[in-house]
Parts: sequence; structure tokens; C-alpha cells
Amino acid sequence: MGRLDGKIAVITGGADGMGASHSRLFSQEGAKLVVTDRREEPGQRVVDDIVAAGGEAIFVHQDVSVEADWERVAAVTMDRYGKADILINNAAIASFKSAKDATLEEWNLIMDVTAKSIFLGCKAMLPAMQAAGGGSIVNNSSISGIVGMGAQAAYQAAKGAVRVLSKSIAVDYAKYNIRCNSIHPGVVRTRGTSRVMDDPSFVDGMLTSTILRRVAEPIELSYPVPFLASDESTYVNGAELVVDGGYTTK
Repeated sequence: MGRLDGKIAVITGGADGMGASHSRLFSQEGAKLVVTDRREEPGQRVVDDIVAAGGEAIFVHQDVSVEADWERVAAVTMDRYGKADILINNAAIASFKSAKDATLEEWNLIMDVTAKSIFLGCKAMLPAMQAAGGGSIVNNSSISGIVGMGAQAAYQAAKGAVRVLSKSIAVDYAKYNIRCNSIHPGVVRTRGTSRVMDDPSFVDGMLTSTILRRVAEPIELSYPVPFLASDESTYVNGAELVVDGGYTTK
């Protein structure tokens, strides 16, 4: 423990699922946290749990697709801590429709929350990281940003954008000692995936191609993230960390 001692981390989508799991683990590793989400009650509950366990965290209500909300998160972080060392762009939403079946409104919503939010988050927090003398950004992509999958047109486009944007950030900001990597989960059990988890054909199809033959729990996606966020990974930049139970191996 203590790999993130003295680090200030901003984690989006922290009310549940991977975001809540990331937040709790980062606190255990010594980070001070700014946890954000649109859902205030469960987000505050995560922060209260962290504080009760002896950690330090604050909750900020945020819509990650809104630039003004990102500006507020950056301002609150600087006012409270004076710097930001780590940004975990975790928040996203999914859609399970083909290009023919998806509406333009659905496309725009997925792109706004899942891809545009990453751009806005990096844009808002990079100055704070530069002021800190460096930092680490971890962007939540997906195996859907790497391989083709059915009925995910907007989601795949958004996650593919996150994948390559992360490399662009890595190239542009290495000179400021800021690294940017992406993480690519496979199928994981969260509130956001609960609807498709109730579809036996979806689960069976995913597990047939997953070497470990099971769905991941959020904490299994969280364990690798402190490595990318910490000084243990100072020579890892522009990389894609796949955590998918072997789905993309074959």
C-alpha cells in the first residue's frame, strides 16, 4: 500500500461500478480524491465511506459532457489541493444498436458522454498537471475500441476515439512529464451492464470468446489502474492495457 501517497486524483463516474472501485482502491493506496458523478447521493456515499475508513476525498456533482462542469471540477481541485497528479476518465454510457437502428440523438449522446468527455477532461485538467510538474491520465476505453462487435456502432466509435485520443495526448504532453494511457475492459458486472447481463444470449456469446469463461467484477478492473497512475509506470506512455479475461487473445 502507499503507491499513491501524496497524489491528488480526479476520478469520474465514481458513484458505483468501476469508478467507485477505483476510488476506494486509490484511497487505500494513499491518494486524496476528487470523486465526480451526475448522481449525487451514491457518489457522496462512496466519499463518506472513504472518509470513514480514514481516507481523504470530496464529491463534486458533474456532467462530464459539459465543459463548464469540467472547469468547475478543475477549480475545486486546485482550490482544495493546489494541484492534480492523476486523472481517471472513467465515466461512460453504452448503446447496443447497429448503425441502421441507432438514432442520431443516441449517437450524439454516446459520443458526448463517452468520447467528448475525455477530451474535455484532459483539456480542463492538463494545466493543473503541468503546474504539478507532471501527472498521469488513464482513460477508460474498452475492448469495443479494439475489435469489431455487433450492435455497438456508437459505443465502438466512441471507445475507438478514446483509444487514439489517449495516444495523441501522450505524444503532445510527454514533454511536460504527463503520461496518458488507456485501459480496455472486457465484460464486467456493473449497474451500466445490468441490462445486457440479463440477456443470456449476450452473456453466453461473450463468455464463449472469453478464455477465463466468466464475467469480471469491478475490482478486477481496478487493480491495474494504480500502476498506470503511479510512479511505478513512469516509462509507460501511450499504451493500451487490455483487461478482458483473454477475449481479444483469439
